[in-house]
Amino acid sequence: MSSYAIISVGGKQYRVREGERLLVDRLAHGEGNTFQPAVLLVGGGGETQISPANVTVTARVVADVKGDKIRIGKYRPKNGYKKHTGFRASLSQIEIESIGGAKRAAVKEAAVKETAPKETATKAPERVVDEAAPAEDRVKGMPSGYEELTVAEVKSQSTGWNRPMLDAALEYEQTHGARKGAIAALEAALAAKEDS
Repeated sequence: MSSYAIISVGGKQYRVREGERLLVDRLAHGEGNTFQPAVLLVGGGGETQISPANVTVTARVVADVKGDKIRIGKYRPKNGYKKHTGFRASLSQIEIESIGGAKRAAVKEAAVKETAPKETATKAPERVVDEAAPAEDRVKGMPSGYEELTVAEVKSQSTGWNRPMLDAALEYEQTHGARKGAIAALEAALAAKEDS
């Protein structure tokens, strides 16, 4: 267990300990809900870790409250100008429930490893089916890796493709991609092939 942590909540940093309550800008989580803020640093016990991956901080929203009333008064002498406004900040009171989580994460990883062989045995055929499904959508004769190309790459590489490759790419683009820039580049490359 770590003795303190520095967390980031709502773009502000707070140094917290377990059981501590603090006021932060209003959170969307709602009263009674728990959340895990970003952990920037964990210290205490002789070791300091910067942005640790295996340590989590769990916080609970105790209540949504309003801050103290701030009175703002403007006055200009000899003009009769007086203006008063006020402001109350919307805040959330949170309580730090636990700092740590490395032990719990290790327990969860061990549980996942125990069940992993069963899951991989059942999920392996599904992955093969999922990988085979895009092949049905793939138009025959398309350039390899066409689906990953950007419009700019299609435009620059289409000049080196032969007519069947351009036709297949255009057919794929019209049915699946529907990228106007890619369609225009392919049609221009086809027109250039016809002219030559």
